[in-house]
Amino acid sequence: MDRDEGRKSSMRGRSSLHGRLPRDYTGGMEYQIRIHGRGGQGVVTAAELLSVAAFLEGRHAQAFPTFGSERTGAPVVSFCRISDRPIRSREPITEPDALIIQDATLLGQIDVPAGLRHMLVNSTKDARELGVAGVTIPASAIALRHVGRPVPNAALLGGFCALTGMLSLESVHAAIRATFSGPVAEANIAAADEAYSDLREAVRA
Repeated sequence: MDRDEGRKSSMRGRSSLHGRLPRDYTGGMEYQIRIHGRGGQGVVTAAELLSVAAFLEGRHAQAFPTFGSERTGAPVVSFCRISDRPIRSREPITEPDALIIQDATLLGQIDVPAGLRHMLVNSTKDARELGVAGVTIPASAIALRHVGRPVPNAALLGGFCALTGMLSLESVHAAIRATFSGPVAEANIAAADEAYSDLREAVRA
């Protein structure tokens, strides 16, 4: 899902939706997410959707990108912070709690901090084959089935919900519908649902 498809005005209100906090999450502390991908993969949109989902759960959130280049295929990084308290920092995230890797070919260029809690990689390969301590899901293939294009961000957000419990899947649904409309929204929700279901089963196994 990229930002130029069916975009609607972002919802900035709050609702009664509430996600499940991770068992090791301490209320009031920030949870920081860094997303790596390439231009055209919806990297910036992914961070924005996470922040909208967090707002909908009554939390504070912040999303912003940094670009090496804006051309299609060039590396792109975006950031999201989620907290139960106002967020003061505006700096890029250097020690994230979670990494979402939308393009596995970037793994050799990414600094993985020692204290990382969650890592989700878009790949058909097992994490051991990639040499990473994380979880993989074939997000591009899932997106191709539902959206018709291998844009992995919505599927990865569904996987993120299953892996971390930081946000509810329903909140991600609402964020997608608040940002996109019609078939574009529903197709991406279907991709998020499949990834959530697949990864939830894998985590339980």
